[in-house]
Amino acid sequence: MERIEIRWHGRGGQGTITAAKVFADACLSGGRFVQAFPEYGPERAGAPLRAYNRISSKELRMHCPVTHPDVVVVVDPTLIESIDVTEGAKENTVFIINSSKDPKELRKKLGLKPTQKLYVVDATKIAIECFGRPMPNSPMVGALNKVTGLVSLEILLEDVRKSFGKKFSQKIIDGNLLAVKRGYEEVKEE
Repeated sequence: MERIEIRWHGRGGQGTITAAKVFADACLSGGRFVQAFPEYGPERAGAPLRAYNRISSKELRMHCPVTHPDVVVVVDPTLIESIDVTEGAKENTVFIINSSKDPKELRKKLGLKPTQKLYVVDATKIAIECFGRPMPNSPMVGALNKVTGLVSLEILLEDVRKSFGKKFSQKIIDGNLLAVKRGYEEVKEE
């Protein structure tokens, strides 16, 4: 894999930007070149936003939004109703959706091509069970790592521990580590 481009869709306050940064940090620790950056609309909780990752085996010189993603991560499934998360998707783009809905129903709703893979994980449920808040970012990072295989789970967990360790109690850190593991283990291909 020379370069992979990821587009994240979420809402302000769900940790989507943090998830993109944590994933990039883990890939950096795994020896890759990385970029992680957000694209905001109105900066308020609940507002739709996008974040982007570029991960490469070579130095990255491109500095623009990801318009034709290899992977699309949908942190907030309600966005499927209001924006086109498939915009710019390639024939082989992979979609990872936080949802409890039937994957076949999601595939149909999104109008995905047979060549586009769909993975689903109930990240909100995992987050509530692991640390008591509907913050699906950690399970989505785990799911993304499982689907892409860009770094080992151990490296990812160490980077989650480092990035959350500066701001949160041990209980919250442990809950997020468990949520990452569960996202990794529970993501399913449609």
